[in-house]
Amino acid sequence: EGITHHFDGWVGISLRETKKIDSFSLYTLNDVSKGDLQRVDEIALFGAVVAAFGGGIGSAVGVGIAGQAAAGVVAEDPAKFGKVLILQLLPGTQGIYGLLVAFITLSNIGILGGGADGSMTLLQGFLFFAACLPMAIVGYVSALYQGKTSAASIGLVAKRPEQSGKALIFPAMVETYAILALLVSILA
Repeated sequence: EGITHHFDGWVGISLRETKKIDSFSLYTLNDVSKGDLQRVDEIALFGAVVAAFGGGIGSAVGVGIAGQAAAGVVAEDPAKFGKVLILQLLPGTQGIYGLLVAFITLSNIGILGGGADGSMTLLQGFLFFAACLPMAIVGYVSALYQGKTSAASIGLVAKRPEQSGKALIFPAMVETYAILALLVSILA
């Protein structure tokens, strides 16, 4: 009761233990001064990093999955290279979207452009972080599934090249959710 703990992590705020419930401690913010919040913009920066990493890693894996299928088709029929290349590239868009969200976030918090002044509040830092999460999570997951869908569509092109237009629709449907996540992250 009344014990003050100092959490000197990446947020750099003071915490005060208020009550113990079944070996769990509840904490409340105590005496948060402007000096304690000098590094709060790092929360927003971490959001930008997570958005870029989520989309980028998902895209790398998705493009790799589709690339394996494309390589098999091109090994059998090199004339299908152009058709399968488009399908392989589709999962790469989530990496671009994640990078876009990261740049917009970095610009808004002042890291790009030199306007960072350390005046961001804790709530603002967490709001920027939360705004980046849809693109990070949906970008990662949709890129993985778009890679699998692209690989299946590449199989369709291998057997029925005249159906390449229809084969493009399947991975494009997965892209819809990445675009929705991009919109949420940008508009939030």
